[in-house]
Amino acid sequence: MDRAAKAEQVSALRDIFGKAVLVVVTQSSGMTVAEATDLRKKVRAAGARFKVTKNRLARLALKDTKFSGLADRFKGPTAIAYSTDPVAAAKVVAAYAKTNQKLQIVAGCLDGSMLDVAGVDSLATLPSLDELRARLIAIVQTPATRLAVLAGAPASQLARVFGAYGKKEAA
Repeated sequence: MDRAAKAEQVSALRDIFGKAVLVVVTQSSGMTVAEATDLRKKVRAAGARFKVTKNRLARLALKDTKFSGLADRFKGPTAIAYSTDPVAAAKVVAAYAKTNQKLQIVAGCLDGSMLDVAGVDSLATLPSLDELRARLIAIVQTPATRLAVLAGAPASQLARVFGAYGKKEAA
């Protein structure tokens, strides 16, 4: 690989690190092409990305970024999973690592905060941003629905009482 191609890859990685909120460093030794393709599909479906990196180029790209603490973790056959969602990449990679022993989580970094393997696993158990939004909407809608039912209840009870008096008078 010539110098221009390396500079281009460093620039591309720097862009990735600039836009990402979460980066998870993994080691994937012995994974087949089919397994790697399956992992990439799952990661992409979750709204994240998975990229095999050259260690030296990744370390160069990490300089002066919020993920610079990960630089010493790039040893051996490494790849990164990254996302703008603070949970998406961790969820998919942690789930895949549990089913496939060839993929190991090395470390992670969430918006500048370093995470060890246990931290990435605990982050993976959190609900995603979309799930949290859905829960918030449900919480907000529930009192409004109850209020509408309670507001309509006295009127319907009055209608039943008047209907009962009407039937009684008619009989």
